[in-house]
Amino acid sequence: MIKKFLDKLMGKSTPGTSGGKPHFGKREEVPASVHGINPELVDRRAAEVVATLKQAGFEAYIVGGAVRDLLLGLRPKDFDVATNATPEQVKGLFRRAFIIGKRFRIVHVVHGRGREHEVIEVSTFRAYLDNAAAGQVAGNEKTSKAQLSGMQHAVDASGRVLRDNVWGPQDEDATRRDFTVNAMYYDPVSQIVVDYHKGLQDAKKKTLRMIGDPATRYREDPVRIIRAVRFAAKLSPLGFSIDAKSAAPLVQSQALLAEVPQSRMFDEMLKLLQTGHAIATIEQLKKLGMAKGIYPLLDVAVERADTPFVKAALVDTDRRVNEGKPVAPSFLLACVLWEDVRNGWQTRLNQRQHPLPALQEAIDEVFDKRIGDVSGRGKLAADMREIWVMQPRFEKRVGNTPFGMVMQPRFRAGFDFMRLRADVGEVEEALAEWWQDFQTADDERRDDLMDQAKEEQKARQKAQPVVKRVPRAAPAADPRGLPQGSDAGPVDSDAEFPSEGGAPKKRRRRRRKPGGAGGGEGAAPAAAGE
Repeated sequence: MIKKFLDKLMGKSTPGTSGGKPHFGKREEVPASVHGINPELVDRRAAEVVATLKQAGFEAYIVGGAVRDLLLGLRPKDFDVATNATPEQVKGLFRRAFIIGKRFRIVHVVHGRGREHEVIEVSTFRAYLDNAAAGQVAGNEKTSKAQLSGMQHAVDASGRVLRDNVWGPQDEDATRRDFTVNAMYYDPVSQIVVDYHKGLQDAKKKTLRMIGDPATRYREDPVRIIRAVRFAAKLSPLGFSIDAKSAAPLVQSQALLAEVPQSRMFDEMLKLLQTGHAIATIEQLKKLGMAKGIYPLLDVAVERADTPFVKAALVDTDRRVNEGKPVAPSFLLACVLWEDVRNGWQTRLNQRQHPLPALQEAIDEVFDKRIGDVSGRGKLAADMREIWVMQPRFEKRVGNTPFGMVMQPRFRAGFDFMRLRADVGEVEEALAEWWQDFQTADDERRDDLMDQAKEEQKARQKAQPVVKRVPRAAPAADPRGLPQGSDAGPVDSDAEFPSEGGAPKKRRRRRRKPGGAGGGEGAAPAAAGE
């Protein structure tokens, strides 16, 4: 702070300032008659949070992307609130409120319970501070935990903000937001929109413009690079595009993403692919020259986006999100990486490995190569593995397998995966239709379907050419007294997985009858046909 004071005395300017005086913009209050927001699109619980804060004597507004969407006539999926109340003051006003975060301390106000619950995120107006006056940290979030614990405003050596918890007035809070269309405030009580940076004009012009110097803003928080792509993809159907000045530093700034924690990058990648605009996002990445280099797993998704299977998965994910249906990251990532699993599995089958261990080895190899330690060994990995392991089991429609399959918690995900495979011709359409009927059928119908599957299996076996075994001389015995090539013990003939393209099915060794032709002197020759 001393340095900042000296800079002001000496007339030095700071980023986003001129002659030491920050450009915080001019406050404009836009009435409902001009902005045209439909109050019915505003979430009731978000409006209640604003009203509660205002009744307690604080300023409070709906803020960010929700305001942008409301101005465009869209119903926002999430509502955030900004206020001049501190996190502790906010928490004290609500029965179920929790302070979270270290980099940015915010409050989650929870309404409802179970699946019906909704979280309203409440943040305190933050001051616009010169990063040169912030605490300097040589390491990152992990290596400098002890040093960061006592800091309210800190940056690393590259200028990336690690702590930003200094409260300030609304105009400064608006200046430190990213795009102008995301820096507007809406009061659902008075129905006034507060705009400091011509965000309303940019919304009408359908322009995404970064507040301040774009290169500096990307350096402060490199994730803004990904947010720029995400907003451009989401709003591109409405005709929005990133303005030239904001787009120019994007490619060069990509290198800054290497300093962002991998867990955060993983989450941002999922936002790109699972917010209902996956296809548009990939188009934007290619258009902006950013198809590679953001995140390794995203690179794979972009590279395979034009393949029939992955494209079908992306289209299906967009459809589900836009219909308000849930989507699981494990399903989409399982689709993106299926090519690696399938190829690795086939390679091992060609080496005559047993199908199940071969599949498990192929999956482990893909986890090590593509996902690493980021969420790759927890529930995400378990769900992906279960989806993949189910695929060969769908081929088996006799015995108890079908009944056990439909009882598994992840059956629906595994079936949807197989359904997509059928859509692109990777498995027979009839197989997907059979399982579609079986999972919803009653007991009598299931018996009919099982009989149908058995008949199909017999028909296939009859259609296969009969290979006659040529008589041959008895093979030489090995040191154990067994014929060469025979098994040392019985093997279960009802294998869990089909062996297509892999090791042949092993046969159960016949038991020799005591005192009969199986042993002893004068027994029949071992070779068949003699």
